[in-house]
Amino acid sequence: MEEKLKKLYEECIKELKLININLEDVGKIDISFSKRNNKRYGCCKQEKPDKSSAYKIGRKIYFRKFNEHHIEISKWVMELNDDIIKNTIIHELIHCMPDCNNHGKEFKKYANLVNEKLGYNISRLGDKKQDFEDSNIEFKEDYKKYNYKIECENCNQIYYRQRLSKNFTRKYRCGKCKGKLVIISYK
Repeated sequence: MEEKLKKLYEECIKELKLININLEDVGKIDISFSKRNNKRYGCCKQEKPDKSSAYKIGRKIYFRKFNEHHIEISKWVMELNDDIIKNTIIHELIHCMPDCNNHGKEFKKYANLVNEKLGYNISRLGDKKQDFEDSNIEFKEDYKKYNYKIECENCNQIYYRQRLSKNFTRKYRCGKCKGKLVIISYK
């Protein structure tokens, strides 16, 4: 499984070079499997900030660029189709670019470029159920461990949560359509 991850990672690097996204200037990047059993697809952890890219807002110092990037991919993602795995890897590689350590304007610019030129579907969130269906794998999620079921009023997307913050429905919106969320059941 480790070899498959490395092979797909190398393919992603080559594809990004084809559309002039060169990752050689962003510093060291390593990729491995997440040590925890995560719900998330992957994660990009950045270390050793480039001091020349520092800027200040108020009292807080931010960095545009980092010299080391550690990409972790969840093991369950490797069960999916190669194109979905590569979609996840490229999503995390975009986080290695300057000013892309969140899902802000720069991240969206690169994601849109990759989607347009290479035909991927890079987005902020993945659809686990859809990805399992696309990979012809039965999707089983144990919802018994969740205490709350939440639904979007617009698109009827269902979310499950173990706990909620005080003003959850006022603070948060649907990740797909930005619609209003409604708590539909409690345990």
